[in-house]
Amino acid sequence: MDRTKILEQIQQHVRTLSAVDNPDFHSIPLHRKVSPDVNALREVMHLLRLVIFPGFFGAEQEARPDTISYYMGVYLEKIYDLLQKQIYYGLCFEAEECCDSKERASEITLAFIDQIARIKQLLSTDVKAILDGDPAATSVSEVIFSYPGLLAIFHQRIAHALLKLGVPVIPRIITEMAHSQTGIDIHPGAQIGEYFSIDHGTGVVIGETTVIGNHVRLYQGVTLGAKSFTLNEEGLPLNTPRHPIIEDHVTIYSNASVLGRITIGEGSVVGGNIWLTHDVPPHSKVLQSRYGTD
Repeated sequence: MDRTKILEQIQQHVRTLSAVDNPDFHSIPLHRKVSPDVNALREVMHLLRLVIFPGFFGAEQEARPDTISYYMGVYLEKIYDLLQKQIYYGLCFEAEECCDSKERASEITLAFIDQIARIKQLLSTDVKAILDGDPAATSVSEVIFSYPGLLAIFHQRIAHALLKLGVPVIPRIITEMAHSQTGIDIHPGAQIGEYFSIDHGTGVVIGETTVIGNHVRLYQGVTLGAKSFTLNEEGLPLNTPRHPIIEDHVTIYSNASVLGRITIGEGSVVGGNIWLTHDVPPHSKVLQSRYGTD
């Protein structure tokens, strides 16, 4: 084809795609603001792994008694520099004006750094829960290095802390990083207690308003989701509590769907392939049978 005709055809599409007021594209406006950098956030998450699991993902000397403080200081400074910039971009992402966002970003970043020790404590309980509950796990090191469930929980606990500090956009980006790597989709808004474990993990979905107690174990394919949505006058979904409450010491086996704002009582077991939309009293067993559930 003649090069001139090719360029003319391309220019027609340039005019269409460049039109600011094209009604066909009303749901995709032009975005003229700075946006968080996913690669920078990946670097933040890598640095947080170095801080929370010293010696596991970096050089051996990073975990030596005589050098750990030096490396910890270097990494925390890098986390501050990278994260406060990305939080600034996040605060500006949908705001009319950035105004004092730089100062606010600095305050939030320092507040997050204050929480890293608590996040590490929580992850320590998760590592123990996985190790204690999986006979195939041979060591703490194996769990930290290779278990996708822990990787997903690591991302979610960090994202949840940032969300609680009022950071927009970035928490969801962080959990989606883990989702793409592991197939485990945990919303940053989910509240998760201590000693949480996900075995195998592929296909697990945990919704935004889910509340999970302590010592809860999930297996692959479990969905903690919404049964329906409350709609406003325009027919759009409202962000109301709509996901399950899972109390302490509950186990939910593979491919179970637990839907709606229901409560699964303490010490209960939900069997595999169950569709559950009603409350379950404490210490219950909900299992498959020939005639439904027991």
